[in-house]
Amino acid sequence: MLDFLNNGLAAPSLGALVLITLAMTHVTIVSVTIYLHRYSAHRALELHPALKHFFRLWLWLSTGQNTREWTAIHRKHHAKCETEEDPHSPQVKGIKKVLREGAELYREEAENQATLDKYGAGCPDDWIERNVYSRFPIGGVAIMGAIDLLLFGVAGITVWAVQMMWIPLFAAGVINGIGHYWGYRNFECADASRNISPWGILIGGEELHNNHHTYPNSAKLSVRRFEFDMGWAWIRLFEMLKLAKVKKVAPKPTFEKNAKQIDLDALRGIMQHRFQVMANYRKTVITPVFKQEQARACDATRDLYARAKALFHRDTSLIKPSQQQRLASLTENNETLHAIYQFRLRLQDIWSQTSRNSTEMVEALEQWYHDARDSGIAALQDFADRLAHYRPQQATTA
Repeated sequence: MLDFLNNGLAAPSLGALVLITLAMTHVTIVSVTIYLHRYSAHRALELHPALKHFFRLWLWLSTGQNTREWTAIHRKHHAKCETEEDPHSPQVKGIKKVLREGAELYREEAENQATLDKYGAGCPDDWIERNVYSRFPIGGVAIMGAIDLLLFGVAGITVWAVQMMWIPLFAAGVINGIGHYWGYRNFECADASRNISPWGILIGGEELHNNHHTYPNSAKLSVRRFEFDMGWAWIRLFEMLKLAKVKKVAPKPTFEKNAKQIDLDALRGIMQHRFQVMANYRKTVITPVFKQEQARACDATRDLYARAKALFHRDTSLIKPSQQQRLASLTENNETLHAIYQFRLRLQDIWSQTSRNSTEMVEALEQWYHDARDSGIAALQDFADRLAHYRPQQATTA
């Protein structure tokens, strides 16, 4: 009897127990990223009813989370990102608060009925949701605790504790906190989201947070060759098993090699791929021109260059007043840097002014193209020439 209490029915070795714990936490991560995030919140894919219910059951057992609450809070995060109404923005609330109190911020917003009513549409409302999952949110985690004790004995308490802390630590803290504070950015979307790591394994692909905020309705979170999205690997497996169907992924740029002028098709292609266009502007115009001008700078201003580099491609809404002054100091005293910065703003302004009709937008793009060609800046001229080759493409599922 004592041996049973110590080791449980399974009586695994320490190494096996660690692997079992990691496997169970991974199932939880997969449930969150595929079911709650990509399916429920963004409808980027469709899931087989049996798979959906498995995820609901597992999340009830391993987290006690409610589909409608999670979905509504996440949708509100996207709608109000980096504002006072954002439930968990480290830019507003501070990184320390989001890291330490991420779960508390989630629970506070979950009690806001207005959030649930406005952003929680389309979530499960069947008998088992009303009478079991939502009615007894603590019941699931209690059952999981009993199962862990039965299988693993005293060690099951530790297994259960790890399961319970996994999502509050990594989802509520790391993704919501670090994912909007530290890392690299592929795209300059209008929020502070960042890719924590190019290898989305530990948190199922959620590490690629900047990619997600740029293309929130994409079922695939990786966009570059060196990036890996574990959640996408599971989705592809589920597709092979006829348990999932991808509805949308981020569009890939399409080019017409023989195109020689700006027209409506070029405009549509540029607008559809505008984030890639601006990422390419950063790579082929801002970076080389900035390095060239920095090399020419005197020692007194070289430090200013280093501190202002990122501001040339950062969204204007994210630039603080002190940073704006730093940026102005460089652009006011350097015609070339002023030019590439203003050309970037003008290009973004073309698709930002929604009141324009397509003819006006083509004319504005043509004027931008000719002005860039007349700028005398080689990198800008080459970039302008490539704009004519863009063509629109429908989002694919692979």
